Amino acid sequence: MRDRLLFGVLLVLSGCGHPVGVMMPVEPAAHAAKTSRVEMLVATNRQPSGDPGILFNGERSPRPFLTEIAVSIPQRREPGTVQWPRQLPPDPAKEFAVARVRQVETLSEATAWFRQHAAGGHALVFVHGYNNNYEDSVFRLAQIVHDSRMQAAPILFTWPSRAQLAAYEYDKESTNYSRTALEQSLQVLASNPDVKDITILAHSMGTWLTMEALRQMGIRNGHLNPKIANVILASPDIDIQVFAKQFVEMGRHNAKFTIFVSQDDKALAISSLITGNVQRLGSVNPADEPYHSKFEQAGITVVDLTKLDAGDSLNHGKFAASPHIVRLIGERLMKGQTLTDSRVTLGDGVAAVIGGTARTIGTVAATTISAPLNVIEDPQKSASQPDVGQTLTEDTDDKLLLR
Repeated sequence: MRDRLLFGVLLVLSGCGHPVGVMMPVEPAAHAAKTSRVEMLVATNRQPSGDPGILFNGERSPRPFLTEIAVSIPQRREPGTVQWPRQLPPDPAKEFAVARVRQVETLSEATAWFRQHAAGGHALVFVHGYNNNYEDSVFRLAQIVHDSRMQAAPILFTWPSRAQLAAYEYDKESTNYSRTALEQSLQVLASNPDVKDITILAHSMGTWLTMEALRQMGIRNGHLNPKIANVILASPDIDIQVFAKQFVEMGRHNAKFTIFVSQDDKALAISSLITGNVQRLGSVNPADEPYHSKFEQAGITVVDLTKLDAGDSLNHGKFAASPHIVRLIGERLMKGQTLTDSRVTLGDGVAAVIGGTARTIGTVAATTISAPLNVIEDPQKSASQPDVGQTLTEDTDDKLLLR
């Protein structure tokens, strides 16, 4: 009975298929169509596939690889979506297409790439989740960067996921295998003098990898690298008690932590079932105790997306599928700005959860506001808006031990 249940559960996690070999760059003549282009640097500890249409598979490599990739994005498309090619070669006028692939062999080449794409010295590092192959993560980051309009150099860290329904445990072990590779990638990036600050955006099981790498960095050095300014955890697939220990053990830091949660996240409900019915961080209700108080004490901003309908059947990818949220990432959080200042203005019937608490917003008073989030930058309106959040504490000692 349990095996049948788990099979059904894994079936729910399956995604739509697409042609194999989409990483093969299209011919230059195909770019006559009007498209946008996202250029990124991809770091991976996957094994090379030997196939230029796949590049890297889901097996583990003892050494890292760097690749420069450009993705073209069609002009007419629904924000929050990836238009996968229906056949190969793709049609750049209607579908995502790889425009260029170049292996980066030396650190000096990587440094030169960042200098060219510096965007004010801001770097975005994206860490994907479970059941993702190489091209899944490349196209998803391209979509996020394009839709968010962020001004940052996009860097993807893609770890060895087999992208198979029954490979949950393999993927989880791959995140453990990848901790040092991600930590070293962040340290190398931070050592670049052209890098002013780093934002990490991690999704699902990739949040576990991110927290483990940061914890390891904190234990190794006594603190996080000061250039890590912002850590955004979207739908984190982490045991809530384990997260509390990770957060404390990474030591003192100045990074701003933002967590996107949703109590209707079906994928996290499945993960909880597989892992022994333990509460996942990404599905908590930040109004409940002890989460309410602990998040506030820790200075963690929690954004509740439960009532947001982003067209995601599993409610697991709202952070990328919602145009409002992805712009929030690009225009505010990416720059290290909090959601707790008077420049945040809220539309009718739209509010944010700020660390589980909120002050009076116009005529709305609540201890927790759980509604879709829509941040609208409007300097004229914001001048008359009250402060919508509370200043959260900086003390890190035992501040998130949930009992």
